Amino acid sequence: MPKGLRLMAVLAHPDDESLGFGGTLAKYSASGIETFLVTATRGESGAYRGRRDASHPGAEALGAIREGELRAAAAVLGIREISWLDYRDGQLDRADPLEARHRIVRHLRRVRPQVVITFGPDGAYGHPDHIAICQFTTAAVVAAADGASAAKPEDDALPPHSVSKLYYLAWPQATWAAYERAFRKLAARVDGGERQAVPWPDWALTTTVDAREHWQTVVRAVSCHESQVAGYDRWSQLSAEDHESLWGAQSFYRVFSLVNGGRQRETDLFDGIDN
Repeated sequence: MPKGLRLMAVLAHPDDESLGFGGTLAKYSASGIETFLVTATRGESGAYRGRRDASHPGAEALGAIREGELRAAAAVLGIREISWLDYRDGQLDRADPLEARHRIVRHLRRVRPQVVITFGPDGAYGHPDHIAICQFTTAAVVAAADGASAAKPEDDALPPHSVSKLYYLAWPQATWAAYERAFRKLAARVDGGERQAVPWPDWALTTTVDAREHWQTVVRAVSCHESQVAGYDRWSQLSAEDHESLWGAQSFYRVFSLVNGGRQRETDLFDGIDN
C-alpha cells in the first residue's frame, strides 16, 4: 500500500465499528493504512448485558462504560483515533442536520481521508440512528469539498477536502443469515411499526473485502463490548468456523468514486487510489 493513505469510518454507536466494520478496519490497519473513527453517540440508551431492569447502571454510567469498551476495541482493531460527535443515543435523527453535517466536515477536513465508510440508507435494519449517520455523513462528504461551506469562522482555517471514495455497508443474504444465527433476529420498533433487515442483492454489491486473516482480531474487538454481547447467549457458543464466516468477508456499495468505476466487483476500498 502507498504511504499516507487514510480510512475514516463515521458511525452511530460504540460497537458499530466492531460488529459492522471490524474486519475492514482490522485489515487496513494491519496493512499500514491509518484508520480513524468518528462515533456519533456513546450508546447510553442501550440495554446492559441484555437487560433494562434494576441491574442497569443508568444512562450516564452506561455511556461511560461503553466509551471505555470502544476505546479498548479500537486499540484491538488498530484504529489510530476516535472522535465523538456528542449526540444523544437514540435521538440522532432529531439532531440539527446542518450542525451535524458541519461537525463531520471538520473531522473530514482535519484528517483528510481518501476513503470514508458508513451505514447505508437502510440503516442495516432500519435503525434511525444508523439512517441518520448515513445521511449526515453523505452530506458532509459533499460539503467538505466545498470551499464556501464553513460552520464557524474557525472552520475557514481548515482547507476543503475531496474524499476520493464513499462506501455504504451492504450486507447480502448470506451475511445476514450468519449474523442472526450468531446473535438474534435484528429488528427496530419505530413509530409503532417493526423494521427488519433487508439484505442487499448480490448484484448491487460493488466491493467485497477479504478479511479472513483478521477474524480473530474482530472477535477480540467484539468481546471488548461486554456490556452488549453478554446479552447474546449464542455468542459464547460460536465455533471458529462460525466466527470466520461472520467476520471473514465484508461487503460494500460504492456510493461514488473520483478514481474508478465500472461493473467489476472490487476487492479493495482503495482501488484506483495512488495516494
